[in-house]
Amino acid sequence: MATPRTRPSVGFEPRRILPITGAVLAGAIVLIVALTAVIGGFDKTAGGEVGVVRNGGWFDNNRVRQVIPPASGLTWTGTYSTTHRYPAQQRFYTITSDTKRGDRTGVDVVNTPSSDGVEMGIEGTIYFTLNLDPDTLKAFDTRFGTRQFRGVDSQLRYAYDGDEGWSSFLDVIVRPVIDNDLRIQINSFRCAELVSSCALVQNGAQRTGTPAPANPDTGGQTNNTNIAKVQEAVNSSLPKDLTEMLGGNFFEGIKFNLARVTLPETVQDAVNQAQAAYAQVSEAQARVAQAKAEAEANKTRQQGYDACSACAQIDIIKALPPGVTTYAPGAGATVPLK
Repeated sequence: MATPRTRPSVGFEPRRILPITGAVLAGAIVLIVALTAVIGGFDKTAGGEVGVVRNGGWFDNNRVRQVIPPASGLTWTGTYSTTHRYPAQQRFYTITSDTKRGDRTGVDVVNTPSSDGVEMGIEGTIYFTLNLDPDTLKAFDTRFGTRQFRGVDSQLRYAYDGDEGWSSFLDVIVRPVIDNDLRIQINSFRCAELVSSCALVQNGAQRTGTPAPANPDTGGQTNNTNIAKVQEAVNSSLPKDLTEMLGGNFFEGIKFNLARVTLPETVQDAVNQAQAAYAQVSEAQARVAQAKAEAEANKTRQQGYDACSACAQIDIIKALPPGVTTYAPGAGATVPLK
């Protein structure tokens, strides 16, 4: 009698398949990782940015590898490299009391004293462009792209972390140089030489008791000329100071536009009060002058009446209100008017 054949247990065949499946899965993972690394090794820049590429492979150094120019095509940057993106077009930094326009949150005004000790508020805008020379960009990234800067919101960011990071860099590194240049230039002028109304509250006038004019004129044109001098001086000194303080010629086309010079709130209040007081004085002086003129006119008129008594009666008749039909000057005399 033939012995029936027994079927192999179910567990044998899967044990032979498992090693093959594991190898395929491992190979697929390696392939995906390799493809991801290769695809990630390409990069490009937009029209308004420039890229500084740093090595970042497992066995590579972290030095600057290359610079990608603005609006580039797809560029091989190496596997696991990182691209630091900086603005390539003209940028500006605004200092203003307008909370909606400044680069800092809230009111942002440079406060610095004039030569006679009055605190002046300076508002303006700095225009500049990042130097796109490759060697200069590499030096810039080495000096400022490898550290973080604390923003006005107390957050630490790199200079290439978008607009917030770039603004944090400007606040920490560039702003102190701007403030110092403005302080030096403003300190070479007296308050009234920049803001004419400052003459209303100058200590010298108050000590001597000499009233300042209602509309002080230290020369409005002179004030504008002095403000232009401050602006020109800052435009001359700021590029040099930025190059010296930052350690390289990292910015080009630097131009400062001085928008406004203001007085502190307390000083401005004093100016407003002084202007109101001088306006009242001027009004009183005008009333006195008017009264003197009227008295002189009356005196002259009376002299004319003394010489011509009939003229006085004629003027009286002319001055009578409408509707009067008879004028009785006295002593039984009447004069019909119609």
